[in-house]
Amino acid sequence: MPTAQTVRSGRIRRTVPIAGFAARSAGGRMVAGLRARTGDPDAVDKFHQRTAERYAEMLGHSKGVLMKAGQLLSTYDIDPDSGAVFSTYQKALQRLQSEAPPMEFETAQAAIEQDLGRPITELFEKIEETPLAAASIGQVHEAWLPDGTHVAVKVQYPGVARAIHDDLANTELLATFVKLGMSMTPKSMRTDQRAAAAEISERIVEEIDYRHEARSIRRFADLYRGHPFIRVPELIESHCGEQVLTMSYVEGVSWSEARNADQDLRNQWAEAISYFAFGAYRHSNLFNADPHPGNYRFGLDGTVGFVDFGCVKQFPERVRIGIVRMLRAAVNGDRDELYRVMRSSGWVSEDSDLTPDDVMAWWRTMAGPVLGSQPHRYTADDATALLQSLFGDNSASAAIRKMDVPPDYVMLSRINLGINAILAELGAELNVKAQSDDIDGIGEPLTHHGKLHVAWARERGLPFGLDPR
Repeated sequence: MPTAQTVRSGRIRRTVPIAGFAARSAGGRMVAGLRARTGDPDAVDKFHQRTAERYAEMLGHSKGVLMKAGQLLSTYDIDPDSGAVFSTYQKALQRLQSEAPPMEFETAQAAIEQDLGRPITELFEKIEETPLAAASIGQVHEAWLPDGTHVAVKVQYPGVARAIHDDLANTELLATFVKLGMSMTPKSMRTDQRAAAAEISERIVEEIDYRHEARSIRRFADLYRGHPFIRVPELIESHCGEQVLTMSYVEGVSWSEARNADQDLRNQWAEAISYFAFGAYRHSNLFNADPHPGNYRFGLDGTVGFVDFGCVKQFPERVRIGIVRMLRAAVNGDRDELYRVMRSSGWVSEDSDLTPDDVMAWWRTMAGPVLGSQPHRYTADDATALLQSLFGDNSASAAIRKMDVPPDYVMLSRINLGINAILAELGAELNVKAQSDDIDGIGEPLTHHGKLHVAWARERGLPFGLDPR
């Protein structure tokens, strides 16, 4: 596989390969359908398999927004029997999580030296030439400072910022993914598409601003300092710039190894992931909206390290408390309060014909793990149910098609989908309701992890989900 030296930029150059392939794929799908009707029953399945593999290859080389879209699709694990087409693409795209084509070390070295203004031999005692990971915006190298400190060095691909700006302005290219998504989701939730696109674009643009990510790392490191099972790296300020981030090295096994660990250890990791994903905005309004497992380091002691903070949102208090109050109303079975909060938060319009029973029925599908019997064992059915509640063409998703999803909540859907998929891959068994009670400050904790987390939060003097700010 050839290495990437710089990311191709320019609307036409970025659009033509994948848009041309999308056009050819549309014709190929028609031919496959004809073959299926004339004696080749596997023709359509074979077409989707070939197409998925080619999409994965093209997205891996494209970097930027295109590759991030592929990574996002790859985390949504669903039951193949209830979503065969989506499952085919999801499996092909999984390798984008950790096997993206890297840039050569000479290019990475030049970027580091240019950004930090010193030779690499002065900056580091040693730096590994083979990257630990290569993703959509940059790649990470293991290194040691002159004083022996073990660090991870994140280097942005030359040209990726320009390519991303081109992608976000390129409606033809983004339409390719709309077509792909529409082939798998006949109907979907309503939202202000322009406002939602602006919200997503803002988060992606922040990802290419490494100074913004440096601020986010500081804030999360301060928030989770001393936590019993959540680890966040410390920033090495002297070795950071506009295109380079250096942080303390976070030990742990990779996602591929984690999935094969024993169930007890996987449950401990799942607890840590869930407390991190849904606890940060309860305790501080912060929200890390990039849940793919390539960003996690799994400790053999049951802890999890979180190493990517490029896509972080700070919820306005009205949004944060709205999320918490909707969930609490659903957990309590208070359909009238749930309906009231959804109306006041902008989900249900004044002239909507939705009833409190309608919204409660939708929440039961959408938030099944926390509303059902406890403990809950996550399976692919959970991810499938959540996808169907948001994008399906059945009774489970009927309510969402009459709702107006406010732009501030778009990233919440992303984290819910991503975390559900990760917990399903781990086969996690969790008391999800008890965890929700813990981070919202309701009652005393019931589980071992809950007791550790609540004791830590109280010692730090942090607010809980229902506490006023």
